[in-house]
Amino acid sequence: MEGGGSGHNSTPRIDKTRVLDVKPLRTLAPVFPSSSEAPPFVSTSPFGPHSSGFAPFYPFSAPQATQATPDLNQHTHATPAAPLRLFRGTESNGDAFNGEAGSFDGSKGSAKRKTKSSLQKRARKSQDLDFTLSVENNFVVGVSLSERDDGNGEVVHSIRMRFDALRRRLSQLEDAKESPVGIIRRADLKAGNILMTKQVRTNMRKRIGAVPGVEIGDIFFFRIEMCLLGLHAPSMAGIDYMSLRNDLEEEPLAVSIVSSGYYEDDAEDKDVLIYSGQGGAANKDKGATDQKLERGNLALERSLRRGNEVRVIRGMKDSVNQASKVYVYDGLYRVQESWVEKAKSGCNIFKYKLVRIPGQPDAFGVWKSIEKWKEGLSSRAGLILPDLTSGAESTAVSLLNDVDEEKGPAYFTYVSTVKYSKSFKLTQPAYGCNCPNACQPGNLNCSCIRKNEGNFPYTANGVLVCRAPMIHECGPTCPCFPNCKNRVSQTGLKVRLEVFKTKHRGWGLRSWDPIRAGTFICEYAGEVVEKVSQPGEEGDGDDYVFDTSRVYESFRWNYEPGLVEEDSSIEAIEEPKVPSPLVISSRNVGNVARFMNHGCYPNVFWQPIMYEHNSESFIHIGFFAMRHIPPMTELTYDYGKSCVGEAEADGGSTPRGRRKCLCGAPRCRGYFA
Repeated sequence: MEGGGSGHNSTPRIDKTRVLDVKPLRTLAPVFPSSSEAPPFVSTSPFGPHSSGFAPFYPFSAPQATQATPDLNQHTHATPAAPLRLFRGTESNGDAFNGEAGSFDGSKGSAKRKTKSSLQKRARKSQDLDFTLSVENNFVVGVSLSERDDGNGEVVHSIRMRFDALRRRLSQLEDAKESPVGIIRRADLKAGNILMTKQVRTNMRKRIGAVPGVEIGDIFFFRIEMCLLGLHAPSMAGIDYMSLRNDLEEEPLAVSIVSSGYYEDDAEDKDVLIYSGQGGAANKDKGATDQKLERGNLALERSLRRGNEVRVIRGMKDSVNQASKVYVYDGLYRVQESWVEKAKSGCNIFKYKLVRIPGQPDAFGVWKSIEKWKEGLSSRAGLILPDLTSGAESTAVSLLNDVDEEKGPAYFTYVSTVKYSKSFKLTQPAYGCNCPNACQPGNLNCSCIRKNEGNFPYTANGVLVCRAPMIHECGPTCPCFPNCKNRVSQTGLKVRLEVFKTKHRGWGLRSWDPIRAGTFICEYAGEVVEKVSQPGEEGDGDDYVFDTSRVYESFRWNYEPGLVEEDSSIEAIEEPKVPSPLVISSRNVGNVARFMNHGCYPNVFWQPIMYEHNSESFIHIGFFAMRHIPPMTELTYDYGKSCVGEAEADGGSTPRGRRKCLCGAPRCRGYFA
C-alpha cells in the first residue's frame, strides 16, 4: 500500500477528465523560495510495510499511529548511532589528506568544522566521535551532519563502496548459511538497514534538480542504493515528491521518478519518456482499479504546471543477469503533457510525457545505441573488426577507431590466459579439492575453500566478495564440475568488451555492458618473463608488461567486520601477496588486458589467483571492477610505480623514467610507470 499526504485526500471522487484540460504555465519560470525567505520544504514519501525480518526504518515505514512523514532535516534520533572507527587513508598521490573534515560533538549537538590537526588531537583523546574523514578510494567513517543533508562526490563514492562491500559479505554469509546477524533474505536491504541505522547516508535534504555527488549516467543495481544517496527516496514507489508550502496550501511537486518497466511505459525515445501514474494495479486482495489524482500522480500534475525539473532514473534488464535490473540516472526532465487513457485492464490510468532537458550528457541514449549494435540494427562508424580475438574468446571483442585513420594496433598473437615457460615454483605442494560434484559455500571439507580461510571467495552470481593476498580457485584437475562457482576467472569474459582508439592515449578498453563492482573482467594474459626494462629505462623498454613487484597505491575495498558483528579488531589483509615477483609481457602474446590504460582514479584493480594444473600451482592476475562501471566507460587500473628512486628529470617535474599521465582524473598525480 502506498501512502503519503497530498493535501487532497478528503476529496471523495476525482474527475480524471479534468487533467486533459490542464496546460503548463509557459510564461512563468519555476521559482522556489530560498531557506532564508520562505517556509521550509516538507518532505513526503510513499510508505509501505517493511520486509519481514527487518526493523522499520525510513524510507520503508513511518510511525504506525499517523503514517506521518519523518522530517529528513531533523537530526535528533531516538537511538544515537554507534561511533564508527577512524580509518586513516591517503590521497591517490600518496600524500596525507590535508583537507577539512566535518565532526559532530555528540555532547553538545552542534556541527563544527575542524582542521585535520584538530581532528587528530580529538581522535586521540576520545573514540566517541561521529565524524567524516572523506578520502578518495577509501571509506567514509561516519558522515557529518552537514554531509547527511548535502553530499559531494567523495561522500557519495565512499557510501556506495561501503554499501556494496557490506552487501557482498552478507550475500557470502547467506550462501554459506552462517550469518551472525540473523536471517538475511535480501542482502541489499539488510545492508541498507545497517547503514541507515548508522546514519551512513547523504543528501537527506530533498531538493528539486541535481543531487550533489551523483552524476548523469551513474548506474545502480539496487534501489536501496538510491535511497542512501538521496537520488530517489522511496524503496518501492516510482514517484518521489516533496511539498512546497505557500500561503494557501501545501503543493506537492515531483522530484524524481523511476521507470522500471512495471507499467506500460514507453522507453523507445531516448529523450522522451511516457510515464504511467501510480496506483490502481491488481494484487492478490483486489482487482485493478482506476488510478486517483493523489500523492505522486498529483505531484506530477503540479510539476506540469510549475515546470520544475524532475530527475529520471531508467530501469532495464541486466544483460549479464536477466533475472535482475540495472538502473541508470538519465538526468533532468520536465513534465510536458498529461492525459488519461484506458489500460489493458480496462481501468483508467494517468499518462505523463516527460522531455529531457537539452545539453546533458548521454546516458540512456548510450544504452539504446548498444541495443541496436547487439541486434545488428545499426552499423558503427570506425568499426575495424567485429572480433579481434578471432574466436579465442567465447564473447566477441570489437575493434573500433572513430578518431583517426590508424587501422589497428601492432600485430600480436591473441591468447586468453598466461603462458609459463617454466613452472612457477611455490613453497607449498600443489593439490586440488576432492569435491565430487560442485564445491559448496561453507563446506570446510573442500581443501580449496580451506585455503581461502574457510570462505567461498565469490557470491552465488560470481562476484568477488573481498580482496585478499591470494585467492585459491579450483583447477582443471579438481574433480568438481567445470561450472563450479569457484572457477570464476577460468570461464571466459563476462561482459562484451571493445578495444577503441582514444583521443590522446592510444588504444583503450571499455565495455558495452554495465559492470557490477566485484565482477571479473579478464586476466592479464601474456608470457611470464624475467625482469624487463620499463619505458624510459636503459635497454629496450616494454610498453606491455605487468609486474607484481611495483608499488601500487593502497585503497580499501573490503567490508567492515563490525557491521556484521564480527571481530572488528582483526583487519583482513587486502594487499596482494605473490610468493616471488611475477612479470608478464603481452607485447607479442596477450589479450584485451594489454589495452587497459593507466588511471590515477582507476575503476579496475588486480587480484592474484592461484589454481593447480598438472600437479603444478600457477598464479594468474585477474582484473575485477572496483565499483559499478557504466557502459562505454573506459576501463583503467593503476600501473603502479617502480621500486627504484624517483630522481627528478632536469627542467621538469616528471621523475626520470616516468611518462606524463593523461588520465584526466581530478587528482591525477601527473605521471605513471
